[in-house]
Amino acid sequence: MQMNKVSIIIPTYNSYDTIEDTLNSVINQTYRNFEVIVVDDCSTDDTLKKLKEYKNRDSRIEIVSLENNSGAAAARNCGLSKADGQYIAFLDADDMWMQKKLELQIEFMKQNNFSFTFTNYIRINESEVLINEVIVPELLTYKDLLKNTVIGCSTVVIDRSVVGDFAMPLLKKGQDTATWLQILKKDIVAHGYNLQALTTYRVRKGSLSSNKISALKRTWYLYRYHEKINFFKASYYFSHYVFNAIYRRKLHNMKGKTI
Repeated sequence: MQMNKVSIIIPTYNSYDTIEDTLNSVINQTYRNFEVIVVDDCSTDDTLKKLKEYKNRDSRIEIVSLENNSGAAAARNCGLSKADGQYIAFLDADDMWMQKKLELQIEFMKQNNFSFTFTNYIRINESEVLINEVIVPELLTYKDLLKNTVIGCSTVVIDRSVVGDFAMPLLKKGQDTATWLQILKKDIVAHGYNLQALTTYRVRKGSLSSNKISALKRTWYLYRYHEKINFFKASYYFSHYVFNAIYRRKLHNMKGKTI
């Protein structure tokens, strides 16, 4: 398989405790043609010090430091503006990839001529105890994604030669789902790699994504005010979203196991 370049975008903010595991999971990928653009959003801990250590070890790592704390969307957009790979991959600073993640996913894309893919992922808590595996559907259209916001940001790979350049909306919450929606509006379909989990997602206490009430409010706001869907259609999509959010956390439960 020809290894077209992948640009991996990692936003960081006070990520000293987790960034080492994240970067190790990238450096150890079997797919070797990549660049890592780490955008630090004004960390106040020793995150930058750790990043510089890794940059000295691997020339594929580039560090960008923002002058003002601007949020994850702005940090990812900064990375997108500097990326020169055919493929764009996102990874959060507390998540990790399986060693063959890029190899398997890009092979999946090339064999099937897919331009937007996402994968199964495992959810763990801060003690690295497995919570569950999220099994993704084979494909999602724009309307499907409104019903089931199952796409994990750290699982996504996008072929920019097909999709074109894009940027994340500057939302405090839900900017990743808003991005997938704006891409799928172009009659592009997102395809799920569901043969195995290729990403480990860390659920942190007090995080935006771990707060269920916050997630409900965020999704409703996204439907009504960002996507400008009328109340009745938004209610229809929202009811499906709630069902699927509950279902995917109960299915394939793996509590009590450790990685």
